[in-house]
Amino acid sequence: MIYKSIADKLRLRLNSSDYSVGSPLPAEKILAKEFGVARMTIRKAVDMLIAWGLVVRRHGSGTYVARKDVHHETTNLEGLAEVLRQQGKEVVSKVLVFEVMPAPPAIASQLRIQINERIYFSRRVRYVDGKPLMLEDSYMPVKLFRTLSLGHLEGSKFDYIEKECGITISGNYESLTPVLADRQLAQSMNVPEQTPLLRITSLSYSDSGEFLNYSVMFRNASEYQVDYHLRRVHADSPLTHSPEQHRQ
Repeated sequence: MIYKSIADKLRLRLNSSDYSVGSPLPAEKILAKEFGVARMTIRKAVDMLIAWGLVVRRHGSGTYVARKDVHHETTNLEGLAEVLRQQGKEVVSKVLVFEVMPAPPAIASQLRIQINERIYFSRRVRYVDGKPLMLEDSYMPVKLFRTLSLGHLEGSKFDYIEKECGITISGNYESLTPVLADRQLAQSMNVPEQTPLLRITSLSYSDSGEFLNYSVMFRNASEYQVDYHLRRVHADSPLTHSPEQHRQ
């Protein structure tokens, strides 16, 4: 469906720094010319954005960004395991669950696939120098990754996506929230209950606009450091901010 592909691309665009809540979308005529499709196709794509709650259409005025479903976009992604190994640390991934399941509504919405479409669900704990650093629940569409195996999950998923599947990862959206470990998380992470953890939701997409992987991760806040390099953007400068973030 062409309009779904356009909706996905528009979603990525409105979640970028180019748009803020309340910003107007270009007129249907302009978008139709840009994508080389009929205005009716653009209207159906915008209708999907409205259904997702991301934009609102105001009669006689236009269409505007209602909310963003991510907090920021990370760039300069580098493999977590690769970075830590470069620092001389031992990284081990222990897979607790790996199965195929029908996509529930919330996950289907994130990956922009049909409800009950087949997805991989995996849960793994990543250890650094013998200590649990992160618990991760991950969801990936089966249709894109027919050969995904336990061995791939014990290594780097992103290496598998790029090197074995030949899919270019264009970007990654992340949302970070501090939480306290409940009993189940405390047991899995081998930490006391109420230990501060960092909850990170991560959504990766390809250069063609397909959503590849949705993960919910819990990282030990006392063992994990995030460093950002932020550049101030001036009106006459082509530079945009470029936070530096490790990826899984």
